[in-house]
Amino acid sequence: MKRSYWLLLSAAAVAVAPLTARAQTMPAQPPAGSLAASAAPTGPWSLQAAVDYALTHNLNVRQSQLQARSVDATLLQSRAALLPSANLNANQNWNYGTSINPLTNVFQSQTTRTNNFSASSQVTLFSGFQLRNAVRRNILDYEAALSDVEQARNDLSLNVASAYLQMLLAQELVRTNEVRAASTQLQVERSQKLLKAGAVAESNVLDSQAQLATDQFNTITAQNQFDIARIQLAQLLNLDEAASQALTIETPELADPTEGALADVAPAEVFGTAQARQPEIKAADLRVQSSIRSLDLARGAYYPRLTFGASIFTGYSSLYTRPVTTLDSARAVLPVFPIDPVTGLPGATPAPFAVYTPYQPIVRRSGSENVSFGSQLDQNLGKSLQFNLQIPILNGLQARTNVQRAKINREVAEVRAEQARLVLRQTIEQAYADALGAQRQYLASSRQVEALTLAYRNAEIRFNNGLLNGTEFNIAKNNLTAAESSMIQAKYSFVFRRKVLDFYQGKPISL
Repeated sequence: MKRSYWLLLSAAAVAVAPLTARAQTMPAQPPAGSLAASAAPTGPWSLQAAVDYALTHNLNVRQSQLQARSVDATLLQSRAALLPSANLNANQNWNYGTSINPLTNVFQSQTTRTNNFSASSQVTLFSGFQLRNAVRRNILDYEAALSDVEQARNDLSLNVASAYLQMLLAQELVRTNEVRAASTQLQVERSQKLLKAGAVAESNVLDSQAQLATDQFNTITAQNQFDIARIQLAQLLNLDEAASQALTIETPELADPTEGALADVAPAEVFGTAQARQPEIKAADLRVQSSIRSLDLARGAYYPRLTFGASIFTGYSSLYTRPVTTLDSARAVLPVFPIDPVTGLPGATPAPFAVYTPYQPIVRRSGSENVSFGSQLDQNLGKSLQFNLQIPILNGLQARTNVQRAKINREVAEVRAEQARLVLRQTIEQAYADALGAQRQYLASSRQVEALTLAYRNAEIRFNNGLLNGTEFNIAKNNLTAAESSMIQAKYSFVFRRKVLDFYQGKPISL
């Protein structure tokens, strides 16, 4: 915001200097964005219309909004990390030459096609509250990002108000210089008539013509300043070239600074109000809280990590076969050997009876058949459950280093929050001091203009009667010109600084 605040000061420095000096060009502000074509309203712009249009079309504001959306996406991802993970995997391979059948673990030397399918899921049961602290930290970061968007809008509003007032100032200087040039033109014509009548010397005519050239130069200088101010406002509004050339603004009636214009303003009270309202202060405080959550997150690496997983898998191999059986079956006769009671071992003589085995299918020794894809997926189906406990003991001091960095980042965030408050307080105090100085300068300049106006009128009468030479008359006129320029500059400087103070008090920017 300080940049916004000082924007009008550069223009005021140009206005306060005598316009007979070499024209100074204020450095143009960097464009807010590319000159994208946009439907700008026609007719003179009010300050409120300019601010509203800029907030919609300025690319700096859009960029801050996109950054906030990016932080929101990070927040969504951290919340999703609390949910279990689930994955499906499938692959198909062709092996040539000697390879191991993954389903039979047998070496085979031929082309093999295999398929593997699996589904797995895992959930974190405990991780030192890192997932929860990550969500809380990202919530704070998102709220800080929203405050950054609001700050970008406030900065843009102040920049637009500054450029708007700068354009008004330049417009006023063009008008006053055109009036002076027209007055000098009449003075030249009057001097030429008096010269022909022999009432004045030729030097008076030459002095008047020189003053006319000076006034015309000052008019051109003021017009150049007006063009620059219009370009700066158009850049903040992100207008295209045609709309920039056609840009005109309303000319509101601005009240002159009075003795009691700042009676209702106290810098300490303004700072107290602004501290509770300004988004940059809120964003800085939120980032301090976020840094505390980051510290908790880093400390979570000291704790064990427990996860639970489950999976199911199956597969297919083109080499997987099974023996071919017939529809016939047979059973075998098995002899029975009694146990020797002395040795406890089967005896050598079989018992007089035998045992029959159950009927078994007859396997064709020379034949086998491939197993279908669906049958293999069913037969090879497997399941698993897994608990995984990881206890950190020594990992290159990574956890400790991360905790130390988090502590440093917390201190940095606290310093930045203090710095934000300090900058805000200094900006308010500077704005009040400058407003008070501009008020005093305006009151002194207005009295000076009144005195010099009387002196100029007296000099003009004496000059027209041949009682005053052209040099002395031009000095009186230039003194009045410098005083009027100083008064105009002081008025617009006061108006802008007063608007800055109103802004920090929560009042809308309006003229």
